Amino acid sequence: MIAFTICFIKKGDRILLLNRNKPSWMGMWNGVGGKLEPGETPRESMLREIKEETGIVPERLYFKGLVTWLTDSRKTGGMYTYMAELPEEFHYPTPIQTDEGILDWKELGWIMHPDNRGIVYNIPKSLEKILFDEHCYDHTCTYQNGELVRHDSVRIEPDIENITDANLLEERICMNFKLVK
Repeated sequence: MIAFTICFIKKGDRILLLNRNKPSWMGMWNGVGGKLEPGETPRESMLREIKEETGIVPERLYFKGLVTWLTDSRKTGGMYTYMAELPEEFHYPTPIQTDEGILDWKELGWIMHPDNRGIVYNIPKSLEKILFDEHCYDHTCTYQNGELVRHDSVRIEPDIENITDANLLEERICMNFKLVK
């Protein structure tokens, strides 16, 4: 089951990231997001999490697909993935210390730099598609012993955001994963 949401908030060539002070990914820069609450749609959850973590209410929120992961050959989780776009004139000074960690704008070049070890491992592998590709993807990350060993992006239909039946959602995700193997 997909139990989490994540959003990359874009303003020009910068992304608002959170350096998390709690597991998972403690001490790493990541998008904002969290856990779906009972009865929430993924979009409702994402809007709530953005407001709770940043105070921002985005005018535009785009569903960009999923990030799913396998740990030691076992599927263990996933997130609905979104991108919010803010106008250049939107005023949001950072850094900001929050209960979740430190919010700060980071330039895309810094995030994508191959020597950057402070960003969650899969973000440089999927961020360009999330930000600039009109399609939705399932970004499947395979970890072994805590290290990202494989990343695959497979196009998915955007209607996956609205599938409420857990079995049907699981079936669609597994079908996409088989295409990667």
